[in-house]
Parts: sequence; C-alpha cells; structure tokens
Amino acid sequence: MNRRLQNKNIMAPALVFILLLAIWECWVDLKGIPLYLLPSPSKIALSLISERGDLSLHAAVTLEETIIGLVIAFLFGLLIAVLMDRFSLFRKAVYPLLVVSQTIPVIVLAPIFILYLGFGLAPKILIVVLMCFFPIVINFADGMGQVDINQVNLVRLFGAGEWKVYTMIKIPAAASSMFSGLKIAATYSITGAVVGEWLSSNSGLGYYMLRAKNGFMLDKVFACVVVIVILSLCMNGLIKLLEYAWMPHCRTEKTKENGLNQI
Repeated sequence: MNRRLQNKNIMAPALVFILLLAIWECWVDLKGIPLYLLPSPSKIALSLISERGDLSLHAAVTLEETIIGLVIAFLFGLLIAVLMDRFSLFRKAVYPLLVVSQTIPVIVLAPIFILYLGFGLAPKILIVVLMCFFPIVINFADGMGQVDINQVNLVRLFGAGEWKVYTMIKIPAAASSMFSGLKIAATYSITGAVVGEWLSSNSGLGYYMLRAKNGFMLDKVFACVVVIVILSLCMNGLIKLLEYAWMPHCRTEKTKENGLNQI
C-alpha cells in the first residue's frame, strides 16, 4: 500500500509536468508564436541535441568554477563555524556581518570583483563562494550548538582537549546539519558561476546564454537553462552521495524506514 502511495507521489508531479509541456507545445503551435518570442518544448529539445557539443564544453567550464568555489566555501565555512561555536564573542561579532553580506545583491558586487581580480576564474569563483558560504556556516554552527552538553562534559572528564571535543563529538554530531547547508549551497553554486559569466567571460553557460540571447535564439537560451537545472540537481545529488558515504548510519536508518513503510 505504501509502495503504491510512493509511486503516486512520483507520478503525480511527473504527469503535471508532462501536461504543462503539452499545453505549452500546443499553445505555441496554435498561436504561431515566433521562435524569438517563445520556443516550443520540441524546439528546445532539438536545440539540446544539435548544440550538445557546445553546451558540453561550456558546461565543463561552469562546472569547474562551481566545484572550486564550493570547495573553498566549504573549507572556509567549516573554519568560521568552528570559531563561532568556540568563541561566543567571535560569533556575536561575525554573525551580523554574515547576515548583512546576504542582503547585498551579487550582481552588484560582481563588477567590483572584476575590477580588482580581472576577467579570469577568480571573480566567478569568489561569487560562488559568497553564494555558498552562508548556508554552510549557519547550518554547521547551529548544529554544533545543539550538541548534547553531557557528551561534551563526558569526554572532557576523560581529559579530552578542545581538538578532541570537536573531532570526536561536535563535528560528527553536527555532520547532518553541515550536509543540509551543503545541499542548499550546491543548489546555489551553479547559479553563482553563471551570474559571474554573465558579466565577464568568454566561455561557460552564462556566456553561451548571453550570446544566444543577443542573437534572439531563445530555443538555445532555454536549452541552456535546462542544462543549468540539470547541473544544479546533479550537484545536489552529489552532496547526498557524499552524505551517505560520510554517515553510513543515515543509509541504515533510511533502509529501516523503507522496510517499516513496506510493512
């Protein structure tokens, strides 16, 4: 019974999505809407096939910028989160600045980064770091703040120093929160790289999208959007795989839950 319910939960949005595509296709064909105004899904699919070579090359550039930026944001985020958890004064001083940093539109900061860092990879990577940094820091710091104090006191009673407390108790206990932040960051990461490419680049999906838009080739623009969505979902899926590898107990609990649901 539960399996049927799960299948319905999957099929329902899939059918709605297919229905929307069918309505879109029929509307464009019946109204004779030109390609430069709104391409039909079939035209977008044909562009994905015909432009797969160029899209693959530009996607590889965007993916490189994304992965480098996400890794830097992850490492830097872990460091800041640990410092925020360890020193309350540091948290009080830094937390408002982190919140303020998220109120500034990245599109405004990007030209400043280009001015100081040039037109290479650096400004795109920095934009990815800024977009991914906040959810990692906040989720991980909050996760460590919710660790059972009795566990911390117990290892300290056995003579563990601060390094041992974090490596043995706090970081493992907050790993789930850390991966929650990483999933959010991974979804944003592709968008950050594309925004950077809009402003200064001669390659990447952002550059490809601008070039197609300037040529009024909206089928290629939409095809590029599809690739961006797919890459974002893949990045999110990659983080989930890393989570399962890092925390095998999550996989075990998920298996038990599925077993109970089937019963």
